[in-house]
Amino acid sequence: MSDLVGHHAHDDAVRRLKASYDAIPDGAPVRLAKRTTNLFRPRDATDAPGLDVSGLTGVVSVDVDPTTGEATADVQGMCTYEDLVAVTLARGYMPYVVPQLRTITLGGAVTGLGIESTSFRNGLPHESVVEMDVFTGAGEVVTCSREEHSDLFFAFPNSYGTLGYTTRIRILLEKVPGWVRLRHLRFDDAQSASVAIARIVADRSHDGVRVDAIDGTAFSPGEIYLTLAELTDADPTREGQEVSDYTGQKIYYRSLRERSTDVLTTHDYLWRWDTDWFWCSGAFGAQNPLIRRVWPRKYRRSDVFQRIVGLDTRYGLAHRLDRLKRNGIAKRERVIQDIEVAVDRLPEFLAWFDAEVGMRPVWLCPLRLREPGGPGTATRWPLYPLEPGTTYVNVGFWGTVAVPEDAPAGLVNRRVEEKVHALGGHKSLYSEAFYDAETFADLYNLPHLAEVKATYDPKDRLTGLYEKAVKRR
Repeated sequence: MSDLVGHHAHDDAVRRLKASYDAIPDGAPVRLAKRTTNLFRPRDATDAPGLDVSGLTGVVSVDVDPTTGEATADVQGMCTYEDLVAVTLARGYMPYVVPQLRTITLGGAVTGLGIESTSFRNGLPHESVVEMDVFTGAGEVVTCSREEHSDLFFAFPNSYGTLGYTTRIRILLEKVPGWVRLRHLRFDDAQSASVAIARIVADRSHDGVRVDAIDGTAFSPGEIYLTLAELTDADPTREGQEVSDYTGQKIYYRSLRERSTDVLTTHDYLWRWDTDWFWCSGAFGAQNPLIRRVWPRKYRRSDVFQRIVGLDTRYGLAHRLDRLKRNGIAKRERVIQDIEVAVDRLPEFLAWFDAEVGMRPVWLCPLRLREPGGPGTATRWPLYPLEPGTTYVNVGFWGTVAVPEDAPAGLVNRRVEEKVHALGGHKSLYSEAFYDAETFADLYNLPHLAEVKATYDPKDRLTGLYEKAVKRR
């Protein structure tokens, strides 16, 4: 089909990538030549030449085994989930996990963070990878899998480009119907919500109805919603049901409080959070009914809001306005984080969070390491320290909080790190981190990373993980 890149064009793109590597002076650091990013931590500006990944943005092929029905896709590393889903849904399939923002790339999710409401049964994006082609710091394309170059395969998740960049990733796909039925369950406290999460994840059902996906939204300590999704082939319009559209004037997260059930197309369910960047679009006025009517639909999407944030970060406009409004009494700290704690520690974390940070709403997303062969078959990933057989809850919170004018850099973010560490949790590295070198090395298994890096990046051309995530080089 015309929506596929094809292997010939893919091979040409890899040759251009290799040529761009060869043009970088020997000994100079190797980086990607791209302006966009899904990271929420500052990076040093550079005019140094980078790797040409411009031809690695599509789906190479989709294959379905006629005997087993197992479906896979060969996907280029810089392909966004928006483009990937467009190809697979047209064939009745979707990736096992589709992160909730359109322009996250598959390569970025595999080497970093990716999570969604199917993660309680399908784990994280790297867990449905069959094999990868990784362009290493040595300038070579290495094909790795559980059997071939397994050291690279297992160390790649959470390496954030320190071992190389994916050119091709073969992932498993699952058959998917056309609609999703939603149930929004309200809970009056974090303890009862946590008990429900543990039970639903274990049973994969609620009140006798199958649960294919689950996430939650905590508006306040006494108002928490779990949204249970059932994928279905039953056309709701034949039963006279309305199919909701949250890409226009309606706002998805508000609907959780307004109705107990809902129906979306599978496509719109996958991108339900993207239109308003969860709830963060309100900071730009995009939820104001008057502004929303004139804000073009094609610009109501997360990457547009992120570019606005990028401009603000570059010029510091919000900070200057905040100083004027507060007459220099306080400043605001950006707190954009995703953390994971075991489900039984969730009430304690949320109680601490309300007392010390006070940001609401927050997103809740249960996850477990994938068990493809049933209980006890989950894989441990050396740089992503989650325990097999444990149900975690990802807590996502994104915004700013007021801090004293003389507060040290990262005051609130450091407290979050300390609390998550104390609870035995884990923090993703897509955003700012402030750990000291020793703690970071212990949490993210840097000794193991160094061993693998010595094999595939012997001249240390790629920036180290601590330097990227904390020192921000």
